Amino acid sequence: MRKINIGLSDEQRAGVCELLNRDLADAYLVLIKTKKFHWDVVGPQFRSLHQLWEEQYQALTTNIDALAERVRTLGNYPVGTASDFIKYGSIKEQSDNIPLATEMVSQLVDDHEQIIRNLRDHVDQCSEEFSDQGTADFLTGLMEQHEEMAWMLRSFIEGESLMSDGAKPSAEKIPVKMN
Repeated sequence: MRKINIGLSDEQRAGVCELLNRDLADAYLVLIKTKKFHWDVVGPQFRSLHQLWEEQYQALTTNIDALAERVRTLGNYPVGTASDFIKYGSIKEQSDNIPLATEMVSQLVDDHEQIIRNLRDHVDQCSEEFSDQGTADFLTGLMEQHEEMAWMLRSFIEGESLMSDGAKPSAEKIPVKMN
């Protein structure tokens, strides 16, 4: 194989690929969980959650491919087996039951927030420890997508009435319809 000469040493690239493979494993594990919840959700929230999770697992699939291709771009091979995803990932499976819809949402919020924390750390490591600003930028974009996914999910379960300025309405501010 031809030597890669992109301004990063073999050691720097290997370190970055280790981080990318961890992020790939987490993305795959949250994809599996999102897909499973998409199939299993029931109740009055079925339609909205079913559609939201379909949008999210499609975005996750695109991100997984981008992560794997980034690893290949840097001259390494991505993880790609279920055992490797579990070994390298920080997302935990909870396969013993089918939770209620709100608990499904809550678990996915926790998972996306875990991924966000990991990505923040990996952005710093890529930039500071490995001098790979390209991968740091790439991971920042992924982090922003997970932040939006987590926000969408959190918004679903928070569901408290607010004024347009974000304040909670007091009893006297709630308009009452008179017949």
